[in-house]
Amino acid sequence: MATSKITYNGGLRTTSVHERSGNEIITDAPVDNHGKGEAFSPTDLLATSLGNCMLTIIGIASAAQGFSIDGATCEISKIMAENPRRVSEIVVNFQFPANGYSEKDKTIIERSARTCPVAMSLHPDIKQTVSFNY
Repeated sequence: MATSKITYNGGLRTTSVHERSGNEIITDAPVDNHGKGEAFSPTDLLATSLGNCMLTIIGIASAAQGFSIDGATCEISKIMAENPRRVSEIVVNFQFPANGYSEKDKTIIERSARTCPVAMSLHPDIKQTVSFNY
């Protein structure tokens, strides 16, 4: 079974449907690339996927180790480069709730984040700048 089905709607907009759940994501070209910027752009989704993956893998690891990261957030900043146009850096800024994390917990969090599947799949030329705030 396919993961998703994507339809080009015209006007530099697409609709992606997750085949298993039926959930939809709309993308729009960014304003700086002929679009309206009314939805995530494909490169926004790439950058956002890194944060989603990191939080998910940290969640799996923390549950296995008996502590919680519930309420943790991360803010994503995408930096573009030209010639060729591409994502050159993704900045991930984590904010964890005041849960009194031990040094061991922090090590688990940070190692988990940096080894998530998306982080490991991105080209090494894409700089990943990650900060952890406890």
